[in-house]
Amino acid sequence: MISKAADYLFLALAAAPFIYYLLVLYCSWRFFRSSKDGVPGNSDFVPPISSLKPIRGLDPEAYENYASFCQQDYPNYELIFCVGDRNDPAVPVLEKLIGDFPERRIRLLFGSGRGAINDKVAKLVRMVQEADNEFLVISDSDVRVQPNYLRTVVAPLCDPKVGCVTCFYVSIHDETFAQHLQSIGMYSDFYPGILVARQLDGIKFTLGPTIVTTRSHLAGFGGYEAIENKPADDLLVGRLIAQQGLRVQLLPYAVQTVPDYDSPRALFSKRLRWMTVMRHMRPWGHVGLAFTQGLPWCLAVALSHSAAFGLVYFGAYLGFRVAMTWLVAVWGLRQRGPWKMMPLIVVWDATAFVIWLLTFGRNSIRWRDVDYRIREGTLVPAASSSAENSSQ
Repeated sequence: MISKAADYLFLALAAAPFIYYLLVLYCSWRFFRSSKDGVPGNSDFVPPISSLKPIRGLDPEAYENYASFCQQDYPNYELIFCVGDRNDPAVPVLEKLIGDFPERRIRLLFGSGRGAINDKVAKLVRMVQEADNEFLVISDSDVRVQPNYLRTVVAPLCDPKVGCVTCFYVSIHDETFAQHLQSIGMYSDFYPGILVARQLDGIKFTLGPTIVTTRSHLAGFGGYEAIENKPADDLLVGRLIAQQGLRVQLLPYAVQTVPDYDSPRALFSKRLRWMTVMRHMRPWGHVGLAFTQGLPWCLAVALSHSAAFGLVYFGAYLGFRVAMTWLVAVWGLRQRGPWKMMPLIVVWDATAFVIWLLTFGRNSIRWRDVDYRIREGTLVPAASSSAENSSQ
């Protein structure tokens, strides 16, 4: 009797991913349904914008990325780039950009003037201080955009209840196995989780490739100065703006990014770093991921029950995962390539599960070739941490 009850409990837990998958399908359909006729926007709302880009090193196709921001169909905006110093390899590319687009207001800043751990955020502190305009568009250096980008992403801020805007991002081209794997992971795993979070609790974070807000909303939580020694600044900006009673709006719109990795090892390292940070930022949500991962439950069911039963479970798992990926990538984001990558869903799920397991008990990350420890939500260089421990 007890063993039968335990088996029923196990099967109930094993069904949890299917409940999550149904929720993903509903949330994704509901979100993208309203956008099939295009992204709603207010074309008459065109406030002056300062576009901020913290730069470190030279990304693949950097010039093309930067140039896309100089080709915006927008009446009044400035571009501000900030690099660490004049020896940064991106400097010649940025100087060429300034020469090629004399009609644009482009400023190149050197150094943040701050001693923060998070160099990117330190640069943003300076750029926000020096920006001429109230409305800010913050984007990563690997982002490439269409001419309608600024009009689209700033439009929701015409509503005073909206404090921040963010949007999806897709790879501009995938050539290697690792790049295909990353893309299928975004479509089948990362974005579904975001859409479920939006439906259940609202968007209380932003995605780094695009953050649109105002100086006033940043000042409402102390500005970037308040988070310059913390990881996951994009998540924190959205969270801290939402805590002011403002809405963070996710647009059914995608910018493009150029992959900066070409090997499974580099992808694994990047994902492990991100998941480790998320475990520290959202510990209970991280634990809850156990009930969203169907593949390990498939293996558990197959090992504990008949092969036929396990095969049925695996077939249902695979059907749901393909449907989720199609709904988000093909129907929602209108991408053409995901069909070829569908077989990689199982590979991604296996990789994601291993990474999830490795994050438990892990308190260190490697970022930009520097090792850090995460202490109470703050980044500490591993070298400084080791020196502190040895002196105690």
